[in-house]
Amino acid sequence: MGALSDRLSAGLALRQRNNLYRQRLTLQSAQGPVVQVGGSQYLNFCSNDYLGLAAHPRVIAAFHSAADRYGVGSGASHLVCGHSELHHRLEEALAEFTGRPRALLFSSGYMANMGILTSLLQRGDHVFEDRLNHASLLDGGLYSGARFQRFPHADVPALERKLDAAGKGVAKGGEKGSAKGGVKLVVVDGVFSMDGDTAPLEELAASCARHDASLMVDDAHGFGVLGDRGVGSTEAAGLDPSAVPILMATLGKALGTGGAFVAGSELLIESLIQQARTYIYTTALPPAVAAASLESLRLLHDESWRREHLARLITRFRSGAQQLELPLMPSASAIQPLLAGDAARALDISEQLRQRGLLIGAIRPPTVPAGTSRLRVTLSAAHSEAQIDQLLEQLASCWPRP
Repeated sequence: MGALSDRLSAGLALRQRNNLYRQRLTLQSAQGPVVQVGGSQYLNFCSNDYLGLAAHPRVIAAFHSAADRYGVGSGASHLVCGHSELHHRLEEALAEFTGRPRALLFSSGYMANMGILTSLLQRGDHVFEDRLNHASLLDGGLYSGARFQRFPHADVPALERKLDAAGKGVAKGGEKGSAKGGVKLVVVDGVFSMDGDTAPLEELAASCARHDASLMVDDAHGFGVLGDRGVGSTEAAGLDPSAVPILMATLGKALGTGGAFVAGSELLIESLIQQARTYIYTTALPPAVAAASLESLRLLHDESWRREHLARLITRFRSGAQQLELPLMPSASAIQPLLAGDAARALDISEQLRQRGLLIGAIRPPTVPAGTSRLRVTLSAAHSEAQIDQLLEQLASCWPRP
């Protein structure tokens, strides 16, 4: 293993020199606005628990009750004997909530996106993805066998030109080729995980309709938060299922549990059940996780005040950050990045905040482009206004001035 060890050692050393080395936090408490790490308490501004449901008593009770009845492990894949009635009820509830005929559970968002894209696309097809899409979408597109093209972030005219070229069979070098025909699929995040902005879904849907293309939205960071009922970015954009035939979202963020789902037509879901390798060849989620997710979905319906409170916190944070002249990025979501630029600078500010009792992650390449390292502040309905004010006070003390 000498050559491999040398390569791995050199790679780690390079990451450390470039301030790109990543280290895990080990929590000693449940997720919440305050967490314990290394025996100390910290204000937590780096969790995706947007509605504060990860440790909600009703969700915990639902998990306990289901574990008592169904055990912990599902025991098998969905297509063998791992598909419990709780999984089935959750799929039905998610389909009804999103206004689609069917929904299908996956063990994670990454597995859902890989399964969807590699099942639906094949050689001769075209897949168009926003440059800032999540890694799972990019990987799924690359591995699908379809002709993979990225367009500049949220640039619908640029996408239009690529769709036009695909329709005319124009190859990459400008020459006519055999690319004409095949399925055309446009894939975007509903809310972009590192920038926090929302995709221009109305314009994208209109463009897809003009070019006989289908639109897939990964709404991991919008589901449960955006829209009048919390359905997500597609509801906020006023789009019906015909405009977004493939809707994917995760359960481990706003719902506070785990896993993911895709919602769509009967034809779509049955095709994925038969073909998606990441669905077929993996053990199903524990039934208790499905029970907890069902309870979270009920809380999403029953406690709309959580979304309203979160919206007020976002406004309060942005207003305060603007007054402090902090480098806000254009986001109206619970993800509020502050642009630091240099990786070392982002790490230094994050460490200063940690010494003052706040956890905020420093996001660096390759997660974001070089020169755009940032502090990714995430807000939760579990935070109080006083905690937002404390965050702003500490940021004002730590952020370097020009």
